Amino acid sequence: MILVADSGATKTDWGFGDCLTDLRLVRTEGINPFHQDEGTIRRILKEQLSPQIPHGNEEVTHIHFYGAGCTPEKSVSIRRILQESFPSAIEIHAESDLLGAARASCGHEVGIACILGTGSNSCLYDGKDIIDHIPPLGYILGDEGSGAYLGKRFVSDCLKRQLPESLLNGLLDEYRLTPSLLLDHVYRMPQANRFLAGLTPYISKHKKNPLVHRFLIDCFDDFFRRNVYLYGNKWPVSFVGSIGWHFQEEIRESASAAGFTIRSFIKSPINGLVRYHLENTHI
Repeated sequence: MILVADSGATKTDWGFGDCLTDLRLVRTEGINPFHQDEGTIRRILKEQLSPQIPHGNEEVTHIHFYGAGCTPEKSVSIRRILQESFPSAIEIHAESDLLGAARASCGHEVGIACILGTGSNSCLYDGKDIIDHIPPLGYILGDEGSGAYLGKRFVSDCLKRQLPESLLNGLLDEYRLTPSLLLDHVYRMPQANRFLAGLTPYISKHKKNPLVHRFLIDCFDDFFRRNVYLYGNKWPVSFVGSIGWHFQEEIRESASAAGFTIRSFIKSPINGLVRYHLENTHI
């Protein structure tokens, strides 16, 4: 049985089975080896994943784990922990979430794959591996086009009167904030990137406002200019993640202006990843 994982900071989607018609999807807490110790990851696998596998861990023979924080160094520990949890597995791989996004959205085709969620990322993909990559740099130095970036820019534009006062007042009311409390969330409380990304539903609700529409196009233009454009516009672009999914119209407008063709938008990559590996694994 094949086991495939797509893991982020808050959740991990797992797909397992012997064929697409016998596929089962489950969810556990997020696994990120950059922020969690090995004991925490073992606990998640034992307490949350193993009970959801009907015939037990011994049925799993091939594992493909894709996750945020899976640098080459951290991938070693992930593979070791997975081997301990699934001793019958004869093949175990741990790769970055970006490679997972590329394989899920592009399959075996050459293209540019992008993640637009809480953070952002992008790469040029040759149908199997990443061959070029512009570093995202996080929400302070980069992450253009991400939920955190949209939230950061929107708050700044509202407070600096670049957007109408009514938008600021509506934001404060909806999230029960004051300007002072808003700044506390950004500068004094943990996980400011998640807080800022959490403001995007409000932005989406007002995206038909011409000024908000212009704001969104500017943000996605930044993403294309500072990331995607550097790969050239010869290949189609695919997007994975909630921001890409919910702002498809604005992204298409920005992409068209930059001379890019959109291949697809995928909210979650797990189905595409399972399909990719079932097609390439002899169980």
